[in-house]
Amino acid sequence: MQIHQNFSLKNYNTFGIEAKAKQFVAVHTLDQLKSVLEHHKNDKKFILGGGSNMLLTQDIDALVIHVDLKGKKVLKEDENFVWVESNAGENWHEFVLWTIEQDFGGLENMSLIPGNVGTTPVQNIGAYGAEIKDTFVSCDAMNIETQEMKKFTKSECNFGYRESIFKHEAKDKFIITSVVFKLTKCNHKISVEYGDIKAELAKNNIKNPTIKDVSNAVIAIRQSKLPNPKELGNSGSFFKNPVISREEFLKVKEKFPDVKYFEISETEVKVPAGWLIEHAGLKGYRNGDAGVHKNQALVLVNYGNATGQDILNLSKYVQKTVFDKYGIAIEAEVNVI
Repeated sequence: MQIHQNFSLKNYNTFGIEAKAKQFVAVHTLDQLKSVLEHHKNDKKFILGGGSNMLLTQDIDALVIHVDLKGKKVLKEDENFVWVESNAGENWHEFVLWTIEQDFGGLENMSLIPGNVGTTPVQNIGAYGAEIKDTFVSCDAMNIETQEMKKFTKSECNFGYRESIFKHEAKDKFIITSVVFKLTKCNHKISVEYGDIKAELAKNNIKNPTIKDVSNAVIAIRQSKLPNPKELGNSGSFFKNPVISREEFLKVKEKFPDVKYFEISETEVKVPAGWLIEHAGLKGYRNGDAGVHKNQALVLVNYGNATGQDILNLSKYVQKTVFDKYGIAIEAEVNVI
């Protein structure tokens, strides 16, 4: 376990932004993580997972701890369900594919989301009608200050739309080390109503889809719309879909009758940020090497040499343009560092 000085983070963030860490260490076991935290108790620390949900706008004047804990296993099972534990450093998509190979259902709609397992509860990641909270049981986390382990139950995580306790009360206090999911072994709940999944299945003449079929459809849709971070720097969806009051929505719909929306409750409506950005004329917009992706307006991209500040400036321009046109504020889903 080596601590590197003045270490480049270009290959550790999916935007491919060049930024330096004052110090950098990768930990592969709980003992290594505990040791680093003990020996650097008074140093500023920055915890790094898969680097998929952050925008680096500056060098990091801290010890960057890359959580690279690998391993996954079945904890227990009964006739209908299986409880699976994955360590935090496992790649999320590879983990999802592994569960599907075992015919464990519940994560298939979230195929091909970038990042590692350990960061999924932080954002309560989701796609195509599914969220982490739907299958989440608990996660283990190490207290940064004391190195003691704590188990967070589902209720303790306070999950909301792209929200959890780890973005609020527990922020910068804990490092998630493993996550447990409860998945189905039979009678899988196939969810194909959201987004383009139904159309993709119909295109392939699939009438009774399996979880593998749903995963393949999601992968095909995402690959057609979303750039591969290894080829074009990005962090997936940059903005949250705004949730507004029904009164606000009716005013927007009066002016823009074709606006897309999803009913959340009797009082709230979710409007797709991608639709707002695209219909504000920004799909494919580019300023230098920072741009809005040509196929998916929700994604901001680095065409090669954009700085974090370039991407941040672009995001602010997008937010202002959308607000000026629709009166709807869209928030960044990505953590700006």
